[in-house]
Amino acid sequence: MKGKDITTRYTKDKSIISLDNMTRDERIQSIFAYGLAGSSLAVVIAALFERHRKNILLIQNDQEEAGYLYNDLCQLTEEGTALFFPSSFRRAAKYGQRDTANEILRTETTTALSTNMPHLIVTSPEGLSELVVSQSKILSCQMSLSCGQEISMTDIERNLLDNNFQRVDYVYEPGQFAVRGSILDIFSFSAEQPYRVDFFGDEIDSIRTFEVESQLSTERRQNIVIVPRMSDSVEDKRPLTSFFTDGTLVVAKDMTFVTDSIGKIYEEGFSRQALTDIMAGATEVERKHIEQCMRRESQFVRKSVILSEMSRMRHMEYGQQRPSVDEGYDAFAAFSFSSQPLYHKNFKILVDSFRQYIDCGYTVHILSDSSKQIERLQDIVSAEEYNADDTSGISLTPVSSTLHEGFVDNGEKVCFFTDHQIFDRYHKYTLKSDKARQGKMALTMKELQEMEPGDYIVHMDYGIGKFAGLVRIPVGNSYQEVIRIVYQNNDKVDVSIHSLYKISKYRSSTTGEPPRLSHLGTGAWERLKERTKKKIKDIARDLIRLYAKRRHEKGYSFSPDSYLQNELEASFIYEDTPDQLRATQEVKRDMESSRPMDRLVCGDVGFGKTEVAIRAAFKAVCDSKQVAVLVPTTVLAFQHYKSFTRRMEHLPVRVDYLSRARTAKQTAAVLADLNDGKIDILIGTHKIIGKNVRWHDIGLLIIDEEQKFGVSTKEKIKQLKTNIDTLTMSATPIPRTLQFSLMGARDMSIMRTPPPNRHPIQTELGTYGTDIIREAIEFEMSRDGQVFFVSPRISNLHEIRDLILRSIPDCRIAVGHGQMSPAELEKIVVGFMNYDYDVLLSTTIVENGIDIPNANTIIINDAHRFGLSDLHQMRGRVGRGSRKAFCYLLSPPLQLLPADTRRRLEALETFSDLGSGFSIAMQDLDLRGAGNLLGAEQSGFMEDLGYETYQKILRQAVTELRNEEFQALQQEQIDEEEALAASQSSLHGDAASAVIFVDDCAVESDLEMYFPDLYVPGAAERMLLYRELDRIETDEDLASYRQRLVDRFGPVPNEGEELMSVVMLRRYGRRLGCEKIVLKQGRMQLHLLADQNSPYYRTKAFASLISYATENPHRCQFKSVNDSPRIVILSVGTVGEALAILKGILPH
Repeated sequence: MKGKDITTRYTKDKSIISLDNMTRDERIQSIFAYGLAGSSLAVVIAALFERHRKNILLIQNDQEEAGYLYNDLCQLTEEGTALFFPSSFRRAAKYGQRDTANEILRTETTTALSTNMPHLIVTSPEGLSELVVSQSKILSCQMSLSCGQEISMTDIERNLLDNNFQRVDYVYEPGQFAVRGSILDIFSFSAEQPYRVDFFGDEIDSIRTFEVESQLSTERRQNIVIVPRMSDSVEDKRPLTSFFTDGTLVVAKDMTFVTDSIGKIYEEGFSRQALTDIMAGATEVERKHIEQCMRRESQFVRKSVILSEMSRMRHMEYGQQRPSVDEGYDAFAAFSFSSQPLYHKNFKILVDSFRQYIDCGYTVHILSDSSKQIERLQDIVSAEEYNADDTSGISLTPVSSTLHEGFVDNGEKVCFFTDHQIFDRYHKYTLKSDKARQGKMALTMKELQEMEPGDYIVHMDYGIGKFAGLVRIPVGNSYQEVIRIVYQNNDKVDVSIHSLYKISKYRSSTTGEPPRLSHLGTGAWERLKERTKKKIKDIARDLIRLYAKRRHEKGYSFSPDSYLQNELEASFIYEDTPDQLRATQEVKRDMESSRPMDRLVCGDVGFGKTEVAIRAAFKAVCDSKQVAVLVPTTVLAFQHYKSFTRRMEHLPVRVDYLSRARTAKQTAAVLADLNDGKIDILIGTHKIIGKNVRWHDIGLLIIDEEQKFGVSTKEKIKQLKTNIDTLTMSATPIPRTLQFSLMGARDMSIMRTPPPNRHPIQTELGTYGTDIIREAIEFEMSRDGQVFFVSPRISNLHEIRDLILRSIPDCRIAVGHGQMSPAELEKIVVGFMNYDYDVLLSTTIVENGIDIPNANTIIINDAHRFGLSDLHQMRGRVGRGSRKAFCYLLSPPLQLLPADTRRRLEALETFSDLGSGFSIAMQDLDLRGAGNLLGAEQSGFMEDLGYETYQKILRQAVTELRNEEFQALQQEQIDEEEALAASQSSLHGDAASAVIFVDDCAVESDLEMYFPDLYVPGAAERMLLYRELDRIETDEDLASYRQRLVDRFGPVPNEGEELMSVVMLRRYGRRLGCEKIVLKQGRMQLHLLADQNSPYYRTKAFASLISYATENPHRCQFKSVNDSPRIVILSVGTVGEALAILKGILPH
């Protein structure tokens, strides 16, 4: 059953038919509908619309309510029926900050209303208070394009420029267009995604929409309408209601509130600060236009106008109860809906309630987007424990879409219950414009990856140099594109685009001094690499030894999950991310096996590590084992104690904690109960593994932030670890490449996806001033919340404190910074957690892993001084509870900041989710992760080598170690992995089994191989494409890469095809043991392994090469240069021919 089936069912309902008749009766102008609860209003409106097919305007009290109603209507009606009409401003209109994504939704609505199709329009007083361009103006500005239409590209370009569209290389935001050969990309203001128009001469060949982030096509369109930005227009503007005919039905909770709110917005107009911010950096002509636009008369609707507009409409107000006074309404519509009961995760009451409803003849529907949730609920409902008295099953009807709030229809005897209310989860609505917001973020992310001339880059063989751009140089009779790197003394190296894998952007964990450029030809770089490799081997050797020892220990195997485990997991307030599910399954699998678990779970703050630990701890308790949770600080002990207790409050588990915050008497009582087995989970600092702590039967040790413990504690942990299961957690993300390198040293679960249904954090940009700070703090205090205030300079803290106290005298402020002693800081943070203060004012967030659900506003002063990832991490401190969170980024006016800083702040503002796009921004956190994992002395090497080069050396070192010293362990692991892969799916391809002896195969050539300027405009974009091509490993990846190129830039020219073939050539070369392939003057030279004692010379690959050479004596020659064997093959004119030869030689 789907949401639309609910609507169909209600179109035949008596109450709906009666309401429909009222709306058709000319004498009835105002109706009051009562007995509505939960999302039943959406169901009633959807069914009413289905019956009479006319426009309905729905006005909710604020934008959030409107968003939820719109989302409900989308689930209940056909696509495109419901439209959302928000305010075009990001915050209150008086601040004057426009939101492009909202403008798309407004334009989409006005364009749709210009047609004759009926719609459901959902808005709020803020949306309705702004004037819109008239219907005639909209029709005169829009441009229609369709497949097969004869029109020249230059005509379209001229039209777009006349309508203030901006020409760019690549389209990321509404109001932009780009031309590449026969392809025209346009981002209209009436669509959530941009369009790609492909021409054949002067005829439109195809039209597709495409994703902003990947720039790839999504679906084909026959015809489209391009609409320019309408909000800048000043003349011929009117209220949205002018689009509706007389007698249109307007639905609102309280019509007086709507008209009063609209009047208030008009009276307020724009603030002086908004005008100053927008004027900054504008020319004289622009200032005049801005002044005209910012007059309230040209932007907002007067109260008198909206009252006269409303007088020609038919009204419907609604509520739970019938009004006590019947005046003012011509008719009343009665319904018998009631709200979904609250169960607060008490499943015994839930099951009893379901049974009562079913016994009274009700049918129970469960609405959920996730089939997994419905299965979980079915398991809990049928668990024996809840059904001891009654063994008859409870039948639930699943509905595959969800509404915001469930309800019970007592007339029809049906219940529609939502899973997110049953499990106390936050439900988030999505808007069409969310996709449009991703453009800014995608562009910022791309800039982080791009190499610009002047950037420091590291070449694996030559060291640190400066990137001097892409250069085209003559080679023989043709041209090649190369990367130029400048070293010390202005020495230059030109690197072929086939050797890009040897180049990486220099990144270090400090953002201070620039690195020293390397001297070519001195050998210093090689010595540094060798020193690093030796150090890494020493560290990795210990890790691998410990791992090998534990593999052969015997431990306790826990039993499979019980129904209680299901209940605990189902009641998790957020939806599980795929990473979280995988981590949970891996931990459980380890616990159920007889080998002691030693797993490391890494993930950013708020990505759900604690939840994985709670599930593991509960699994151990179900088998009557005790659990020790070891944390580095008193603050974290207290915090974990709170979160474990909160999650397990209805379950038969006793949780307690030990730290220096407990008195001697409390500590003694806890230890006695622990020894008697009365405590199931004990959380604490290093005290809990002391000599005087006696466990009754410990089965699991959970360690949080292991890198923060001292050596002696780590030794104690090692002794404890030998045969009990251990789960270690780290908030510092560990880079994926490092994770692969260390596979032989630890079992790891990496959590990289943020939780999907978190409250988005409303982020606002502003300039430092009393008003914005006072408003933010007063609002948070009014809802009994707390505020983090971050300012990077210690010297400013007291000045800020005085400013806050002057405007809010009753505010309790704590000041914390890095120069205080740890004990002082701890006292302040615990005080803040216990709600002794309203505001914590500090230089950066004091305690890294700290989680204070009551703190839901963060103000960051001098935000432009922080990097993207720092800002993102600080912002992630709020929004952890069930309330809406706010983040204020204070900086000088945006117009005065450099373009990249401005874009960085705007990206954060528009991207209010913890989106996956941030994985790139987390790169500098990856640096910290690498440092923590391998010990402090490694950080120095990372500074000298640059991060990615360090990773490559680390990978080489670990591979060498495993091949030389730990062959048995490696073989054991390979056998295990192959067995696992075979059991999951059949292994395909012979690459998995072939032993590779060459780290990489270099290619040199005099053939023309590059992407021409006209094909891919912009050196930065070409560089990104070259780097992506360089990393491709499989045929499937190469085919999808080619497909993406054709999609974005059109058919691939010959030079590009040759370039793509090199990737396969390198791969075949590696498998045949070639260190280098030279394609010059119509010949191909294969440079084989220099070490003639290598086992390579006894492999099938080498035998195949020899047999090919002996079978083709006229074409092949053997050579040896400096003891390096080479085979020369004649008459090879293209990369395609070379590929065919090597493919034929490869052993099958």
